[in-house]
Amino acid sequence: MSAADIKKTTEQKMTKSIESLKSNLQKIRTGRAHPGILEQINVDYYGNPTPLAQVANLGLADARTLTVQPWEKNMMAAVEKAIRESDLGLNPATQGNIIRVPMPALTEERRKELTKVVKGEGEDSKIAVRNLRRDANESLKKLAKDKEISEDDERRSQDDVQKMTDRFVAEIDKIISEKEKEIMTV
Repeated sequence: MSAADIKKTTEQKMTKSIESLKSNLQKIRTGRAHPGILEQINVDYYGNPTPLAQVANLGLADARTLTVQPWEKNMMAAVEKAIRESDLGLNPATQGNIIRVPMPALTEERRKELTKVVKGEGEDSKIAVRNLRRDANESLKKLAKDKEISEDDERRSQDDVQKMTDRFVAEIDKIISEKEKEIMTV
């Protein structure tokens, strides 16, 4: 493996860390309704825990109401129970063959708690990126030790990895601050 390969794989892994962060942040509630909030809920589907999106159609009725339409009529009670028992604090109501999930307005206290959760997610992502930097630097040192690259190339490559790390950490900070702003706006 060459220094360029190490840098390329490290960048790909750092990009995946950013994508993972964005995915995790989508699940954190803001003031608006978003079908992604319900995606991590599992429903008991004939004895198997199954993601809600695989047994029902998720949609938006308006800015503060989600709709869930199970594909099988006999799944209504199980879907409603799964939403109610999730840790999201939601209270679904069945209307015919659609379950309406009103999103309660966030209190100031809950908003502050959510920003702490967002900061924690950001910190976890930064740690992941820094661990990737460490792994890349160790691989580069091993290449230099095995005389596959020169010490100058090793130093240059480590500088490139550091610049890449700084760029990804800055992007994480930007994503976190945007999400905090989104949560705190009433």
